[in-house]
Amino acid sequence: MSISSKELARILNLSEAAISMALNNKPGVSTTTRKKVIETATQYGYDFTRKHNFNEFQTTKRNISLIIFKKHGAVVTDTPFFNQLTESIEQSCRKLYYQLQISYLYGDTDIEQQINSLSYYDGIILLATEMKKEDFHPFSRIKTPLVVLDTYYHDLNFDCILINNLQGAYQATNFIIQKTKSQPGYLHSSYSIVNFDERSDGFYKAIRESGMSSSRSPVLSLTPSLDGAYHDMLDLLNHGEDPSRCYFADNDLIAAGAMKALKEKGYHIPDDVSIIGFDDMPFCTYIEPALTTVSVPKQYMGEIAVKRLIEIIDRSDSYPLKIQISTTLVNRKSV
Repeated sequence: MSISSKELARILNLSEAAISMALNNKPGVSTTTRKKVIETATQYGYDFTRKHNFNEFQTTKRNISLIIFKKHGAVVTDTPFFNQLTESIEQSCRKLYYQLQISYLYGDTDIEQQINSLSYYDGIILLATEMKKEDFHPFSRIKTPLVVLDTYYHDLNFDCILINNLQGAYQATNFIIQKTKSQPGYLHSSYSIVNFDERSDGFYKAIRESGMSSSRSPVLSLTPSLDGAYHDMLDLLNHGEDPSRCYFADNDLIAAGAMKALKEKGYHIPDDVSIIGFDDMPFCTYIEPALTTVSVPKQYMGEIAVKRLIEIIDRSDSYPLKIQISTTLVNRKSV
């Protein structure tokens, strides 16, 4: 004998009305609740053929657009960081019965024209790592629910999911100061994005709180890619740059490129120069020595972005949130 709606309501501690709305694919309950009801009903042998068209629920999918914005493409590239983030968003959409469409917007084209078709979607996740404040203006006129991922400006009226960059850089800088008993230099990205600006704030906060002068930390401007950072660092060393005892780098690619150049010039890591990165990309465990870095929960970021967007879609009284996700220091062999 199959379970009844009343029994489902008792098991899940929901009202019979909520059970009915979930089973009939009607508005009034969240996507998460609807999924939980369907899964429990299936588990207990509910007869979907009696009153509810379960096949229609399975095949009717709402649509989410993941927009990847490229201002210059120097940071948002085909790296494990962004691949893992995108994969997490795709998996989360599938679990919650949403269809995901991935598209790209380029800063050197007519954004207004490109976003005209976005009203088709039920919600939008905007990967905004490379976006400047002025790039958001066209999106302010969109009525579609939108979540901004990986950047934040104080006057944005959108939900924002981002890394706690200041915290991560502060922890990393404190760690390298304590380990080396030296004033760290800064391997700073030659391309400016909000994430790197916030990491800079964390770096200098740790410098000041350690009783050191910010002006005494040398700043080397390097391209935020493995090859770019390698060539930039090698050029600086060839022109007489005397390396600091230790460095904090804006990301792992900069750290790894600088390490390669330093080793090529005869410096030993970490005996001569210690380096700490940021992001915890997979290659960190394969380079020699393994890179000490700041780990970012990329999978979790994607999951939170999808869940928050669906919550906005399902509610009429949602207010913008700024959600910062904490980082973790990963101690390996480069410090």
